[in-house]
Amino acid sequence: MPAMPTPPLAPQPLLLIEAVEAVYQHAIIALHGVSLSLQAGEIHALLGANGAGKSTTLKAVSNLLPVQRGQITAGRILYQGVDVARTSPAALVRLGLVQVLEGRHCFRNLTVEENLLTGGLGRSSSRTELTHDLERIYSLFPRLKERRRIHAGLTSGGEQQMTAIGRALMSRPKLLVLDEPSMGLAPLIVQDIFGQLKRLNQEEGLSILVAEQNSAVALQYADRVTVLDTGIAVLSGTAQEIRQRADIQSFYFGQTVAA
Repeated sequence: MPAMPTPPLAPQPLLLIEAVEAVYQHAIIALHGVSLSLQAGEIHALLGANGAGKSTTLKAVSNLLPVQRGQITAGRILYQGVDVARTSPAALVRLGLVQVLEGRHCFRNLTVEENLLTGGLGRSSSRTELTHDLERIYSLFPRLKERRRIHAGLTSGGEQQMTAIGRALMSRPKLLVLDEPSMGLAPLIVQDIFGQLKRLNQEEGLSILVAEQNSAVALQYADRVTVLDTGIAVLSGTAQEIRQRADIQSFYFGQTVAA
């Protein structure tokens, strides 16, 4: 009798978070056994109310918790098979894991273009490569080209968020980690930013992990979703599944999002 064919192995996730627990100041528990996986080329949204643990999860992914006197006390996080907790944030950026922190962080006294150029400094890029990457950012966010000579601190909130994201993209990330990119922005600006991120995901295979309170926009653009509640992952599934569940929409988000 001929041997049965061996089924193909499932692809290894780009990012794997396994039963992670985290605390601040050795006392304040922030995450309780959070797990999720993100495949290459996927947009994964992390949803939940303020204080649910979204930002802590993202800081853990980028190994930024120690900066705020936090630490992972159990579980592990692997990026491309590399143990994040044993890798410096700068080394993770060189490996392609780049985070855009909450709050539209820009160098306020530098121009928009100077801010963008700082994103390419760690790659030892040639002048030609930097020029090419700048034009790529300007094609995504034409408003930045118009404002490129203006100090970032004098631009609007939406322009600052585009600048922060553009600077991260100048690093040529494999995994872009975004913390509350829609916070405080007008709906049209939010749709523009997420639309361009989806374009990069579809055309270039950029993987994205995004934490959002705005469940409507996150569910519109994400492939998969994990919902956090007081540091616990209470729900995980495809965005399509969750969009179609009115009971989930009402219980966790207080609204119904059209499928």
